[in-house]
Amino acid sequence: MAAEQNPNADIEALSYEEAREQLVAVVGKLEAGGASLEDSLALWERGEALARRCEEWLEGARKRLAAARNQAGPES
Repeated sequence: MAAEQNPNADIEALSYEEAREQLVAVVGKLEAGGASLEDSLALWERGEALARRCEEWLEGARKRLAAARNQAGPES
């Protein structure tokens, strides 16, 4: 039943590349049309969750880059 409550729970375990690939697939399905309203809403929600996951990965990369720059200190 947990899967029914949150069908997008698997997204947290995805790498950036996996989330981006799935997001592209979701957008393609939505653009193709033909899905029922319920299916379209589920795709939209999954797309939103995938986009958030990608953003989390990118934000983490920005923080790691900033930390690495701070450790290196000012350039001479």
